[in-house]
Parts: sequence; structure tokens; C-alpha cells
Amino acid sequence: MNSIPLAEKLRPKDLREFVGQKHIVGKEGILGKLLTSQSSVGDTGFPSFIFWGPPGSGKTTLARIIANELKREFFEFSAVNTKTKDIEKVFERTRRAGDKQLTIEKKGLDASSSKHRQPIIFIDEIHRFNKAQQDKLLPHVEKGDIVLIGATTENPSFEVISPLLSRTRVLTLNQLSENELEEILMRAKKEIGASKINKNAQKFLIESANGDARVLLNVFEISVQLSRTSSKKKNQNINITDIEEALQRRQLGFDKRGEEYYNIISSYIKSMRASNVDAALYYLARMVEGGQDPLYIARRMVVFASEDVGMAQPTALVVANEVFRACETIGYPECAINLAHGTTYLAKAKKDRSAYDAYFRAVDDVKRYGNLPTPLKIRNAPTKLMKKLGYGKGYNKYTKESLLPDKLKGKRYYNDKL
Repeated sequence: MNSIPLAEKLRPKDLREFVGQKHIVGKEGILGKLLTSQSSVGDTGFPSFIFWGPPGSGKTTLARIIANELKREFFEFSAVNTKTKDIEKVFERTRRAGDKQLTIEKKGLDASSSKHRQPIIFIDEIHRFNKAQQDKLLPHVEKGDIVLIGATTENPSFEVISPLLSRTRVLTLNQLSENELEEILMRAKKEIGASKINKNAQKFLIESANGDARVLLNVFEISVQLSRTSSKKKNQNINITDIEEALQRRQLGFDKRGEEYYNIISSYIKSMRASNVDAALYYLARMVEGGQDPLYIARRMVVFASEDVGMAQPTALVVANEVFRACETIGYPECAINLAHGTTYLAKAKKDRSAYDAYFRAVDDVKRYGNLPTPLKIRNAPTKLMKKLGYGKGYNKYTKESLLPDKLKGKRYYNDKL
């Protein structure tokens, strides 16, 4: 039993022990209501779900609690190392059980003791299944042969196929709050015994866990071992040094292909757009410390210089290009300073999207009207025939008249604000 990780020992067995996600497990939450209904009315059909939330928020635990409360068979898979044929074995077994139940009912026998219940199939990181693999789950979910519970840290809108989404209910789990993590830590201290943790170390541990209960418990367990090893005393206080050694590196939660990746980049761009230097530098630091490619950040700065700063300060494009070149030349860690310089410059610069907006207004007309004929006077006239037809005739570079196609005469795309 001592070899069981602390996180597994403390895993809640029912909703009363579960910490967090009150919006779905509380009395007014969908899972709380459904499980209460199952207990009061008896065994009825249970819907399939996709649990979407950050690591350590309780997705796997909730799936196990549901299976335990419903007294259903529970099959747990991870899309990282599972082939669909492994899951299909469960489908086949379920099909045979269903056929057996149908035979019993046809013979008019008492079916109460052999009632077929849908097993619960839990697939962790379901977003890692490709479209074909997800397609294979569809008929079994649609017929109600199984209760599917998928867990994902990625936005299901992008990672789960539409037909499967339409047959399941997506529940969003939130990152655990510091108070909720503190409650879990209190349970961990009680489980481990007399280990103590000083106030500053506890605060540092909770902050470093970044809303992830699993990280909290794993780091706490290691820090307890480190503390006892160094002092050879069971009651030694855990300090910040123990936590830092157990952590090795703080959890930054910057998955280079996940939704958080796009959230941080979006926050960075919007902070510069709002001329909020401090926020822009913070999100830059998040990306740099999370290992983001500096050239990616620099490319976004080049785009931003034309899209948002534009005509208000055209030299911004020069600065952004030079930052890109510097990152390309020297790389990390030094180029982080170049990125900070460029970020500050762009955030403080005046903003003017007139050229950007004008271009896309023109794009709208191109899409709407197609290839409208250009005025003869601005057409190229490389041959005598073309000149005879009037190509290039009457062109004057100083003209003030519209040079747009006749259908768009007088149309204004660009409004000079300067």
C-alpha cells in the first residue's frame, strides 16, 4: 500500500469527497441532479459526456465516481496508447450481453436479475484520437450500448468530431482555486501523518501547482520525502527549499498545441493593441518561459506593426523586422531582451488600422463583384491594336478622378485619419 502514490490514495470515491466543480457536481449541477435521480428513480439511461478542463481538475475522478454511483462496469482507456480494436472488444462483449438480455425477455423470463446495464467507457485525452477512430465510437453511443465519457484538455469544438459532439454533452471543468487546493492539501497532510509545512512554503506550493491537484499532491509527497531524508526526523517542517527541489521547474501550463497556446498569444496581441505595456510584457514572459519559438513571437510582432500600428507610426514595421532578425541571429536566452524591447515599442506606439481595414473592405468588393473590367486609361498598352482600342489613353498621374472600375466609381476604402 505504501507504493501507491498519494494522489491515488486521496482520490475521492463519491461526490461528497470531491473538491471543486460545484457548478456541475453540486445539488443544482447537472451531474449532481442526474446521480440523485438515478438513486431515487432507479436505473435508467445515462447520457454520454465530454469533460473539458485543465490537467488535475478532476476529469478522471468524476468518471470513476459516476461508474461507482451507478454500479456500472468501468473501462478506462487513454487515447495516447490505446488502439480502437482494444475498445471494440468491450463493444463486442456489450453486444453479446445485450443479445442475451433480449433472449431472456423474448422467453418471458424474469429479467430483473439479469438486466443489461450500459458499461461506462472512459477515454482520457480523447482529442488524440483521429477522425476515423472517433467515428468508430459513434454507432455505440448513438444506440445507447455504452455510456461514453471522454476527457480532454483541448477545446472539443476543434478536437472532437461534430457527430460525436452532437451525441454527447460537453461539461467544462475549471482550474481549481487556491482555496480548493488548500482543502486538498489539508487532506494530504492528514493522510501522511505528522509532516508540517510552514506558511510560506504552503503558499508557494499552492501557487506553483497552478490549479492542478495532481501536481500539488505529487510535489507535496516528494517534498515530505526530501524533508525526512535531509533531517532524519519524522516531524521536520517542510520549507520552500524542499518544495523548490521537488518542483525542479514550476508548472507553466503552456501546451504548444493546446488551447492555452492560443489564449496566451491572443492575450499578448490584445494587450499590445490596448497599449497596456505591463500586460503585454507579462504574456511575453509566459511565452518565453514556456518555451515558445522566439521567431513565432517576432513574426506576430511584424504582423502587428502593419495591422495595428500601421500609418500612425510606419517605422514600427522597421523595428519589428529588426527584432525578428535579432532573434534569428542570436536566439535564446539573449533574444528575450530584443522581444521585450519590441513589445514595449509596439505597445506604446500610436495605433491606426486604417490601411488594414481599407484593404479588407476592398477584398469584400472583389469577392462580391469578381473581376470587374478596369478603366481603359490605366490598362497596359504594349501593342498598336491595344492603343487603337484606347488602352492607356488619357492617363494622367495627377488625376483626381476615381480609377476604380465603373461599377465602383466613387467608392472609398481608405479614410485618412492623420
